[in-house]
Amino acid sequence: MDRTGEDPLLAVEDLQTVFHTDKETIRAVDGVSFDVHPGETVGIVGESGSGKSVTARSILGLIEEPGVVEAGSIRFRGDELTGGNWDAHRGDLAIVFQDPINSMNPVYTVGNQIREALRIHQDLRGTAAREEAVRLLEAVGIPDAPRRVDEYPHQFSGGMRQRAVIAMALACDPDLLVCDEPTTALDVTIQAQILDLLEELQAEEDLAILFITHDMGVIEETTDRVNVMYAGEIVETAPIDRLFESPKHPYTRGLLASIPGRTARDERLPTIEGEVPTPTEEATACRFADRCAESFDACERVHPGHVTVGPDHSAACLLHEQEYEPELGDDGDGPGGAR
Repeated sequence: MDRTGEDPLLAVEDLQTVFHTDKETIRAVDGVSFDVHPGETVGIVGESGSGKSVTARSILGLIEEPGVVEAGSIRFRGDELTGGNWDAHRGDLAIVFQDPINSMNPVYTVGNQIREALRIHQDLRGTAAREEAVRLLEAVGIPDAPRRVDEYPHQFSGGMRQRAVIAMALACDPDLLVCDEPTTALDVTIQAQILDLLEELQAEEDLAILFITHDMGVIEETTDRVNVMYAGEIVETAPIDRLFESPKHPYTRGLLASIPGRTARDERLPTIEGEVPTPTEEATACRFADRCAESFDACERVHPGHVTVGPDHSAACLLHEQEYEPELGDDGDGPGGAR
């Protein structure tokens, strides 16, 4: 997708979201920057605990105490949202969460909940709201929508509930749809159907989508550009084809290697040893160094910045900074062995 000269719909710059507890301050999102342009799908991918969902909630103004968006900028169509300006754009941004059963109120019908969103965001009431609720259910592929609009969430299957949640989000008439692990709780067949649905809706509604997941296979199928996130930071960003063809950060390479089908049938699926750390201090070194098979001495004492490694492609890794490149003969012994 050519974005030359086009202003971003969403621009996030140096976002910092922290959680203050009695024991420590957790830097869940620590200096994150990216943008989303009209009509494109941008991914954020990383393991659980990387800060993906906190990033999504920060963008929509859904951070609750003890969390706070402490610094940085979130601009939608050029308007700054931080500082309490989310309500002015509440209908312009909508979110689809991971678990559809927790996204709906069990004591109200599906149609009632969609009509409520239509009342708030499009000022539709009565017959007009009901007709639009039916249309939205039909648009997301729910059969017999005129009847099912009066059913309760528990009467829907998991896949149908997620479709209904997407219909609720569309009732806001958004320009940007944030999908936070929307297929994780679904089986593979239903997952594929939901991904196809989102692609169809994007084309029909001219939506921009921010897609958050831990699944690199889903990222490859759905996104135009991707941001790889680790321990509160984006460590690599690139167009999707370039990232899969030539990943530049060791963490990205590890994620790609763990995708089923990318290794020989008789080989064990590679994994990244260890767990994502919880960042509680300002970064003074590479947060991935302890798990990195390509780390060297400087990684333990220098925090890497982003380096351009190709067109619209950057990585935060000292391997790409000449000043810190390991000297010939440096064993580079990380936890995974020598490079």
